[in-house]
Amino acid sequence: MSDADAALMEASLTAVADAGIDIRHTLFERFFTAYPERRASFISVDAASRRMTDETLQMMFGLAGAEEWVWPLVAELVFTHRSYGALPIAEYDAFIDMTVAELGLAAGPAWSVPVAAAWQRQADALKAMIRKARVEWASAMPAGAS
Repeated sequence: MSDADAALMEASLTAVADAGIDIRHTLFERFFTAYPERRASFISVDAASRRMTDETLQMMFGLAGAEEWVWPLVAELVFTHRSYGALPIAEYDAFIDMTVAELGLAAGPAWSVPVAAAWQRQADALKAMIRKARVEWASAMPAGAS
């Protein structure tokens, strides 16, 4: 199923790229509307929005392709995000869900029920991986991993 998901996901990414749409702007507007207190955590929203949007899309696409680099990246990102304080898991979930939603809006007619389902399966897998990384870091570094 991952190969099929990857093909569907790639087609939607191509459609968004062909349309010249950069979802990071609306994604971050949506995120800051939901979590206005989080804006102060960003030194440069422009730089962070590029990186976070790209990494989130890459990790989901990588999961669809069963790429081995996804787990180490997720584990590293969960660890480095500790410097922003105890981020609620709901914020991770929301950002991932918002990324998929914004991608769907940008993809227009290239977005379909099967495409949305493919992205959602990988979004759910990424959320589970983040939870796993948090548990492992909390076990390895109980005083500083939240």
